Amino acid sequence: MLIGADTFPPDVNGAANFTSRLAAGLVGRGHEVFVEAPAADRHHGVFVEEHDGEKFTVYRVYSWRWYPHDWLRFVLPWRSQAHAARILDEVKPDVVHIQSHILVGRGLARQAKIRGIRVVATNHFMPENLIQHTLLPKFLRKKAIRIAWNDAAKTYHLVESITTPTRKGAEFLEAATDLTGVHAISCGINASEYTPNLEKKTENRILFVGRVTGEKHIDVLIRAVAKLDPKLDAKLEIVGGGDLMNQLKRLASDVGIADRTTFTGYVSDEALRAAYTNATVFAIPSTAELQSIATMEAMASALPVVAANAMALPHLVHPGENGYLFEPGNVDDLVAKLTKVLTASDAELSRLKGNSLKLIAPHDIESTLTTFERLYRGETVTDPVTEVSLDESAS
Repeated sequence: MLIGADTFPPDVNGAANFTSRLAAGLVGRGHEVFVEAPAADRHHGVFVEEHDGEKFTVYRVYSWRWYPHDWLRFVLPWRSQAHAARILDEVKPDVVHIQSHILVGRGLARQAKIRGIRVVATNHFMPENLIQHTLLPKFLRKKAIRIAWNDAAKTYHLVESITTPTRKGAEFLEAATDLTGVHAISCGINASEYTPNLEKKTENRILFVGRVTGEKHIDVLIRAVAKLDPKLDAKLEIVGGGDLMNQLKRLASDVGIADRTTFTGYVSDEALRAAYTNATVFAIPSTAELQSIATMEAMASALPVVAANAMALPHLVHPGENGYLFEPGNVDDLVAKLTKVLTASDAELSRLKGNSLKLIAPHDIESTLTTFERLYRGETVTDPVTEVSLDESAS
């Protein structure tokens, strides 16, 4: 099979991570997998690469750097179908799985359709996440977002099945386009890779993991930590890199928490897992998450989560069960919800941790792989159930 992605490791983001895990998981199940993705630098060609413990062939096509963004590279639009045609004719896949409608996915969908090859699509795209990295003035952005969704629909109408990570994301995609029948299939994680710390807490450590960019609204989190009761002695760790790193460091200094805030930049997988294990609570103020793999990783590490009540985050965070939701952008509400976790008794904190582990269990990567295998074969699938009842644990 051939997977097409507009972002792939070494890019660090949810879509790239999912695509890598998907490819590796399928190889581990005995499938022959090829990936088409933009070259990570000026070196393009065909390479055997190792990702997530498995080796497979990656077609790194010629790409350009998009300089308004801190790392994004893109395939030339007028070359996407030529690249797709060449790769499809070399690989001759039984099925193509595109990870967005943008450029690589656009070319593969059209050329696969011509060749009678089944196409499955997964949408990780939110134009709101990319629009700020363009040079468009603000008054044109709403119109640009509408155009972007209309463009997405044109490509997605060519595919046999379309998925997105959550039911809310599927409903959003259907409302933003004229598509119907969008499947909700979790990106999935391998929960066994994460190490929960179920001991009594020894400090109040707040963790954020993700791109350090505007759509994540990390400034809201920094301002909230600054307003927490000083007696809590809360420390903030921000794991990830991005274009707002220096600006947010200045903000932490301006609000007086520079000495309690750590910006790690990009870290190894081992260091990332350690950050989860050592934290007390995971906080995510982002308002445009289609699922949030970072939140899933935090839950697999038995962390309570305080998240913005926006997009798909309420799918993972159940108020009073494994954390709390706060009004997006409301610093005082975030302060209140963080305080609830940081002042919780040992028994209450243990309950929140245990519920995170229970709620993440249905998101196992093996279930995700099985569902996609059925879509690849053209079978009718029932969306996996990723909601579990916590009535028994709460009683």
